[in-house]
Amino acid sequence: MIKTRFTEMFGVEVPITCGGMTRVGKAELIAAVANAGALGFLTALTPGSPELLVKEIKKTRDLTDKPFGINLTILPTINPVPYDEYRRVIIESGLGIVETAGNNPQPHLPAFKAGGVKVIHKCVTARHAVKAESIGVDCVSIDGFECAGHPGEEDIGGLVLFPVTTARLKIPVIASGGIADARGLVAALALGCEGANMGTRFMATKEAPIHQKVKEALVANDERATDMIFRTMHNSSRVARNAISQQVVEIERRGGAKFEDVRELVAGTRGGKVYDTGDTDYGIWSAGQTQGLIHDIPTCMELMTRIMTEAQQIIRDRLDKMVA
Repeated sequence: MIKTRFTEMFGVEVPITCGGMTRVGKAELIAAVANAGALGFLTALTPGSPELLVKEIKKTRDLTDKPFGINLTILPTINPVPYDEYRRVIIESGLGIVETAGNNPQPHLPAFKAGGVKVIHKCVTARHAVKAESIGVDCVSIDGFECAGHPGEEDIGGLVLFPVTTARLKIPVIASGGIADARGLVAALALGCEGANMGTRFMATKEAPIHQKVKEALVANDERATDMIFRTMHNSSRVARNAISQQVVEIERRGGAKFEDVRELVAGTRGGKVYDTGDTDYGIWSAGQTQGLIHDIPTCMELMTRIMTEAQQIIRDRLDKMVA
């Protein structure tokens, strides 16, 4: 067993999180992550309404008695999102753990604190992590350039970003991006982090609520099989390389591209159909460079057992023997 400030703060056995993943962070996956000893996050907006989130929380609780949390991603949208109502559901659920992402969570912190909710905030730069600590979050998850989704615009890989961040913060830091196995976890701990976040790796598990063909694509792909889109719009997003992502890259390469030029290609409904139908070229879908480290589709329990066993072996049988 590996104990860290993260495992002690959140009452879990494994210093690993399954961060919020839109359309993927559902009850069946998050309960399996929890039962395997790690900390998973239901995505609040995925069910479609605060009322449906209540049902998803109950469904998850029916599948596990271990800790899990809710991801609340705060972003400007065309149609207003009732964030206050989602916050109320999170507090009243009694789960006591929320992962915030996107915009500054400060407006929500007083209510979360009053409700006894611990807050993990996702950041993409060290300076944003410092700001998050200053406003009172309990823990920071820091995304390196390798991650799926939005890595920010500064292109700093985890090997540098993780120790830069941990050197500046007193609260626990979770390494995110580029981690899919025991080697990544041990490296994150060596760089000063208290745990590791994995997203793409959890997509390739038996319990992930996505089509088998998507999981098989993650196994077949290598570390080069991603594209960075929206770079010219200063909203960079790493997605799995496919016919659609290549079209978007080409449109941006011509120069002067606006979101309206790619809106239909990147529509969320198309990405959702990828997960539902297994047609991996139908829309864009998130995947990180860790595809090159994924070689099978285990259960979450098998994955966590493997990672923790191998992590302890690396520490005891390899690193300890290097010390004269």
